[in-house]
Amino acid sequence: MDWRDEGILLSTRPHGETSAIIEVLTAAHGRHAGVVRGGASRRMAATLQPGTGLTLDWRARLDDHLGAFTVEPLKSRAHLLSDRLALAGLLSACALLRVALPEREPHPALWGVTLALFDRFGDPGWTSAYLRWELRLLEELGFGLDLGSCAVTGATDGLAYVSPKTGRAVTAQAAGDWADRLLPLPVGLQGDGALGPAALSDGLRLTGFFLDRGLRPVLHDKPLPEARARLLDLIAQPA
Repeated sequence: MDWRDEGILLSTRPHGETSAIIEVLTAAHGRHAGVVRGGASRRMAATLQPGTGLTLDWRARLDDHLGAFTVEPLKSRAHLLSDRLALAGLLSACALLRVALPEREPHPALWGVTLALFDRFGDPGWTSAYLRWELRLLEELGFGLDLGSCAVTGATDGLAYVSPKTGRAVTAQAAGDWADRLLPLPVGLQGDGALGPAALSDGLRLTGFFLDRGLRPVLHDKPLPEARARLLDLIAQPA
């Protein structure tokens, strides 16, 4: 059994004295793990960093075996090491992909938006792109939010809240006395422009609520990955 694909490295852990087990998100084979012979060497250290783009050859005797990767660096993102916030965003995305996606299940649409996000880390407006990526991740997992119209009136203007029960948008007028039980819906979230600090904070609180609820069974009632919490802490710090 063998295949060749493009991927993004999500994590690395030691395997024996000289090898490493890596997890990658691939274009055609989803989240996939495998052994890299010699992966613990100093020579491979720069290549086997989270976020690195790789060309991968995977081989195994049987399809359900762990298998072994041969890797070639395709795109380094080492420049993010000097950008604390962007690096936190990259590590948060890697951590969420690891816990959220079932192994070996292709997600071609998510692959495309994830690759685009990783190419944006460090550029102006990447934090807003990250937030919208979390929305896309929710859709891919089957927990997508319905933000197109009001769940009560059907109106498409004046949407201000999201129901924590249904994930549907609600206008400020329809919310009435129930507003304090709903989650704020940031203005501009569904666009493509940069969001202000308050809107970004509200948006991450919104996606975090539904990611936490949706992934609780997978995480056995543990919280979302610590890497995401570190990102939110950095975003909340004064500029």
